[in-house]
Amino acid sequence: MGSAPPYCNLFPPNHRGVRGDQLVKRMKNPLTRRQTLSLLRAAGTAILVIGCTSRKSSSAQAQYSSKAKLTSLACVVSPQQTEGPYFVDDKLNRSDIRTDPTDGTVKEGVPLQLTLKISQVSSNGCVPLENAIVDIWHCDALGVYSDVQDRSFNTVGKKFLRGYQTTDANGTVNFTTIYPGWYPGRTTHIHVKVRTQATSGQGYEFISQLYFDDSISNQVYTLAPYASKGQHTANNAQDGIFNDGGAQMLLKLTPAENGYGATLDIGVQMT
Repeated sequence: MGSAPPYCNLFPPNHRGVRGDQLVKRMKNPLTRRQTLSLLRAAGTAILVIGCTSRKSSSAQAQYSSKAKLTSLACVVSPQQTEGPYFVDDKLNRSDIRTDPTDGTVKEGVPLQLTLKISQVSSNGCVPLENAIVDIWHCDALGVYSDVQDRSFNTVGKKFLRGYQTTDANGTVNFTTIYPGWYPGRTTHIHVKVRTQATSGQGYEFISQLYFDDSISNQVYTLAPYASKGQHTANNAQDGIFNDGGAQMLLKLTPAENGYGATLDIGVQMT
């Protein structure tokens, strides 16, 4: 039959903990050697499957599972882009950013459910980045940001369409917001910042922008309240910031109830 594999018991213990070969010896009418060999041949690999356990199997399975986890994510470093002038660290820990907590008003617009999956990219692959702080902020349907003073508006003290979430074990955060409006000189976008808190030394920071398909933006901007601003004056191809890696930051949009769902994998390289 050949030698048995390491750590392999061709006669596995029965429910009382007695090995099969011991049980054969205890039988009043034990099988002859020829009968025993015949039974082994008939059972074939079934006996090997039942009675053989490699001490390396659990380790190999763990390595396979870990490798599958690494390769299941998009292992591409996402491009960093300018933060812009409108980031305000209001420390608003919330998933639904449509409401202004200062007065309870809710910004009108096409609903958008945004899911971001943050991964750390290394030479070994990608792993979910847990416990990272992810801020997003963007303008309302009429192109206005909150809590800033600009040439055409002053919203200091307001806190609509801003907030952050902390990534879960899968590196995921979810936000409920509205489809952003636009303002002259820029295509439709959402700002995003990813931060980690280092136990010692300086933490890591990733800044970029999220973009939308022009054809969908054009449809949305025919609806109220967007339509009151007039025709969109810049698309992705005309936007200098978008042309610097923005195609990689295009959101994957799917129709959702009364609006859209959007997802994006973001890969960050922290070393």
